[in-house]
Amino acid sequence: MESAHKSNIAWLLRLRLGAVVSEAALVLLVNGATIPLPVGRLFVIFGVALATNVALWLFSRRASRVSEHVIGGVLAFDVAALTLALAITGGPLNPFSSLYLVYIALGAVVLSVRWTWILVVLSGGAFAGLFVVSSESLWGPDHATHMRIHLKGMWLAFSVAAVFVGYFGGRIQRALAEREAELAAIRARQARSEKLAALATLAAGAAHELSTPLSTIAVVARELETELARSHANSLLEDARLIRGEVARCRKVLDQLSADVGSGVGDAPQDTTIGDVIARAKAGLPDHPPIVVEVAAPLDARSLRLPSRPLELALRSVIENAQQASPSQAPVVVRARSSAAGVTIEVADRGTGMPADVLARVGEPFFTTKEPGRGMGLGVFLARSVIEQLHGELSIDSSPNGGTTVRLDVPCLTT
Repeated sequence: MESAHKSNIAWLLRLRLGAVVSEAALVLLVNGATIPLPVGRLFVIFGVALATNVALWLFSRRASRVSEHVIGGVLAFDVAALTLALAITGGPLNPFSSLYLVYIALGAVVLSVRWTWILVVLSGGAFAGLFVVSSESLWGPDHATHMRIHLKGMWLAFSVAAVFVGYFGGRIQRALAEREAELAAIRARQARSEKLAALATLAAGAAHELSTPLSTIAVVARELETELARSHANSLLEDARLIRGEVARCRKVLDQLSADVGSGVGDAPQDTTIGDVIARAKAGLPDHPPIVVEVAAPLDARSLRLPSRPLELALRSVIENAQQASPSQAPVVVRARSSAAGVTIEVADRGTGMPADVLARVGEPFFTTKEPGRGMGLGVFLARSVIEQLHGELSIDSSPNGGTTVRLDVPCLTT
């Protein structure tokens, strides 16, 4: 909550500055044109308000947290300053007394119920105290003139209050929208993390349950291979060797699935270069479509500190998907450049692209546009989960017949 109050300081500073400037402009506009005002004393009040604004700004820059007592105290001071300004410019007859409601509205939104009622009581008491101050001489004896001035003042007071309330209301609406978007992103990230955990459990269980029958098949196939070798049954011998090879492949796939799903996002960062990360990510991938690597010159020779292995696994999944989507001779381009937070890696293919409805679902586990047998729809999901757990972001840009570009924004440290 205290961090939220600290973020409220920025707009409160702007609001108070705008209030002082507008009030000073109104004083200069009204003075002499309608009624004489004690300009000197009013500008002393405005100067003190500006000084407190500077003090609040300095405090906000140094303090790591801001309690609601600071904001409540500032609004209480503003109520007192408004009361003093009203007291020397007509007291309860001054139409700008409606500005009390602005401070109460601000307190109701950003402060607790206790502080809001403190401001309500303080404003009500201050307004009541204005009746003790007699300032009728300021307005003159002519009641008709007094009423015309009062009505014009009511319009000006309404306009000022409307501007501040409108600004503040818009600011609150934007803040709520941003907070809702952040919460939605957090919920989506949490849901993906839960799915990733479930997949890790499923992969570990599958590897455990299948390890025994696969080991048995491997042992039997080896014994069968030995017996067939002794009997010189060459045709059957090749089949036995094929069985052993496929069993080894199944075990490798299970081990790789377990490693990918539970990839070491907790691995300690290590010193490497982005070129080495890309080279390890594409090692063992097919030569066609070709993979073209473009690393910006300043980044190419720079040593980076980041969790290399999980980033390589995520990048490998993205590059593999790009190869499967591209024609055999159309190159897959992997570009890397520096960004404000670290490194941005883009993988662009020349495939058929995706329409908006398909693009919206990409990244869901077990959703795939590939032909049966070419994938389970886990590549993008796992890559996004890994990148997000590295505090980065994966985004996809695609359009029908326009190819697809996947961007990985990864934070890292330069060594």
